[in-house]
Amino acid sequence: MRLRNMGFALAGFALVGFSTAALAEVSQGSIARGGKLYDKWYKVIGVEAPTVSHPLYPATNEKYAADPAANWRCKECHGWDGLGAAGAYATGSHASGIKGIEGAAGGDPAKVVELLRGGHLFGDKLSDQDLTDLANFVVYGQVDWSALVVDKKSTGDAANGQQVYETACVGCHGTDGKLPKDMPPLGSLTSNPWEVTHKVLNGQPGEAMPALRAIDHQVSADLVAYLATLPAQ
Repeated sequence: MRLRNMGFALAGFALVGFSTAALAEVSQGSIARGGKLYDKWYKVIGVEAPTVSHPLYPATNEKYAADPAANWRCKECHGWDGLGAAGAYATGSHASGIKGIEGAAGGDPAKVVELLRGGHLFGDKLSDQDLTDLANFVVYGQVDWSALVVDKKSTGDAANGQQVYETACVGCHGTDGKLPKDMPPLGSLTSNPWEVTHKVLNGQPGEAMPALRAIDHQVSADLVAYLATLPAQ
């Protein structure tokens, strides 16, 4: 396997206007934790899921009443790709018409915290640290998806990804990706490469899954490409 150097910041952040100096001042652990909060914040902080739909989520979407906890997840409004109505959630059951978070990339985390605490109604649900981590993900953690996913497939090298999987992942997920038994086979999940890549980069909420965010993002793309070769059943 050819492990790339730590130049992921140069490629991934050119899109969103980062300087490597600014990135160096932000904890990758904070960004990764923010990514998990973006995924399922109530699982991360260990509280009961909301039972009443988020007031900002469109009542016309079937998930408004059917799954109120889901529409409190940041990803449900803004998408795994962060592009909202302009991205993978433009159509289908997840379509909400809500814009993405890409406009906040490279901005001021304090302003994101203010928005989360106020208009987004998380002021009584997330701690100051939670809000900071989530804002750090929004501002510093977005990636150049065009370099990682094309035509709903990872751009990675599956052979390189196999080397990563067989050293870092096989202990929990097994050689065929069918562990733990209470989750779907990994090979069945790669039809949504944005979600899988998000979890590879940031980890799984409420689980002891390592986050690969501090490593060249191409390694994550390689891993997701390999997962697509595993059995789906």
